[in-house]
Amino acid sequence: MPLEFGLWRVDDKPVRVTTRPMPLESRLEELIEADPGILGHPLLLIGRQVLTQYGKVVDLLGMDAEGGLHVLELKRDRTPREVVAQVLDYGSWVQELTNDQIRDIYTSYARGRGLAEELDEAFALRFGGTPPEALNSTHALTIVASEIDAATERIVTYLASGFQVPVNVLFFRYFEDEGRSYLARSWLRDEADAVAPAAGTKGRGKQEPWNGTDWYVSFGDEAGGRNWNDALTYGFVSAGGGQWFSRTIRSLPLGARVFTHIPKAGYVGVGTVCGEPQPFEDATLSVDGERRRMADLPLDGVYRPVGERAATEGEEPREWIVPVAWERAVPREQALWRTGFFANQNSACKLRARFTIDEVSRHFGIDQDIPEA
Repeated sequence: MPLEFGLWRVDDKPVRVTTRPMPLESRLEELIEADPGILGHPLLLIGRQVLTQYGKVVDLLGMDAEGGLHVLELKRDRTPREVVAQVLDYGSWVQELTNDQIRDIYTSYARGRGLAEELDEAFALRFGGTPPEALNSTHALTIVASEIDAATERIVTYLASGFQVPVNVLFFRYFEDEGRSYLARSWLRDEADAVAPAAGTKGRGKQEPWNGTDWYVSFGDEAGGRNWNDALTYGFVSAGGGQWFSRTIRSLPLGARVFTHIPKAGYVGVGTVCGEPQPFEDATLSVDGERRRMADLPLDGVYRPVGERAATEGEEPREWIVPVAWERAVPREQALWRTGFFANQNSACKLRARFTIDEVSRHFGIDQDIPEA
């Protein structure tokens, strides 16, 4: 049985607060939308009254901090068999949703509420970070009710315990005391057990599609190390100081379009890789149409050459230089950053974040057609 509890007002002596029927069960939908926190865990609502491909309507659709989807369905006046069958039908639909479909659902929801923010922005505001690359890796089905009957409890427990169906019941108790109204909640099952992988497409379409060309580059502009003014002037990106840092920058292919980001500052340049990765001491760059050794150029930054440590540890601490033809690049002071932009600790990685690509391209006046390699 779900946890049952009472509520007491304590003044001179305990006075039990009266439990009342919920005036309108549909009111729960409005309360959850106003503050999803009443569910007991952080949740970003991405849809209300969402039409499925089967012609049914999901009351509320949410997303958790891991990108998992949550179907919230009010029991209203339906029988246990009807409401459980309905939420299972929604589960068969939600597990197939692709990244693009999820974003379209949120866009429709946001526009309907007069919001201009994209999913990435809303996710960052809610959870403090960018969405995971793979959305909908798990899903949960929740029946929301002001009370549940024994039949609903039996059916849900049977499905969840015997067949690992990610279904749960969240019920509320409604209290009134001296003109004030209160809600208390209780889950039928432990929430940690009530989620399941979104099988169906087995991950296909869960990630944002990659266009095969755009890459993210993190340029660590810091005192005593590399300097963005050098990269801006001579056309390159670089990373080093350890195998973990240099490995990904060295994977940048010729023709890759790089969106360059300075940590804690923002995006400062978009360009195309125009040369093979080379260690600093061997690197050459094109300066006024002439190939010049980078080590011979007047540089503001310090780039780790082969030294005593490198002699004992191989190439691990080297600074690796990748030549880039900038399409548009700006000084650090003009860096662009918006809530929801993609950022990563890797020196380089494939960039799938469409919101970041679109906004950076628009800001810098970059043609969003994929450049030829």
